[in-house]
Amino acid sequence: MPGALKSVRTPRLQIGYEERGDPDAPPIVLAHGFPDDAREWDRVVEPLMANGYWTLAPYTRGYGATRFLDKNAPRSGQFAALAQDIIDFADALGLGRFTLVGHDWGARASYVVAALWPERLKGLVVCPTGYGTGRPEQQMSVAQVQAYWYQWFFCTDRGPAALESDRGAFCRALWKIWSPSWNFEEREFEATAESFDNPDFVPVVIHSYRYRWGHASPDPRYADLEAHMAGLPPISVPTTLLHGAEDGASLPESSENKEKHFSSVYKRIVVPGAGHFVPREKPEPVIEAILERAA
Repeated sequence: MPGALKSVRTPRLQIGYEERGDPDAPPIVLAHGFPDDAREWDRVVEPLMANGYWTLAPYTRGYGATRFLDKNAPRSGQFAALAQDIIDFADALGLGRFTLVGHDWGARASYVVAALWPERLKGLVVCPTGYGTGRPEQQMSVAQVQAYWYQWFFCTDRGPAALESDRGAFCRALWKIWSPSWNFEEREFEATAESFDNPDFVPVVIHSYRYRWGHASPDPRYADLEAHMAGLPPISVPTTLLHGAEDGASLPESSENKEKHFSSVYKRIVVPGAGHFVPREKPEPVIEAILERAA
């Protein structure tokens, strides 16, 4: 069931978010990915609440109820911008230290938060993206290059038009391709697809994929963060990564051999029978990992 939909103002956004649990309990921030929204965490939050945690699931820029304050602001989807949004969100709510959970885009942003603001995090749980992926330096197999077809498509002139013309059909197809064994109900997809009607959805999505592969300019407001992240600084926050064994977007090989980037505890768990959307498909290991890192 959806939580209470609330809104908070940050320096650049009016962020919509869903809150569940006791605000006096330890906070857990849940950052969703593409193409998804706060509904991604519906099977995760009840057990977290039952274990005494306060859950906060913001809508990423370009999704759902979140809106830019400045109509002329660049609709950037770069990881540094998404990470700053998480910190600004936490600051606006007066969160000190919190547990951060990120999926897909949320995972990439969470790595930036963990690398640059480690003092803010009690623990980190990510899925399924490995640290240092989604950048021009990434070494990829032919199979991974093929799996990223939609990213290359978004770098063409036809990509934005295809996404704009039927956001629901395009994103529904990605769900099916990325999680081949998951027979999701149409109503589950439709509940999330409402978030894609945000007027900034297509610009943010296209910029995110074009920028990460060097085909779009960054928002200069995040230049310092980008400079700090250029060398993949080590992460000192205790971290667990979960990767679906059947992921058709980020293949399991893409998250292998990342231990060298972590100076604290690091676990990688491959989840059998799961594709890309592990929190929806196999929530139990995600819940277990979050409770371990939040303890």
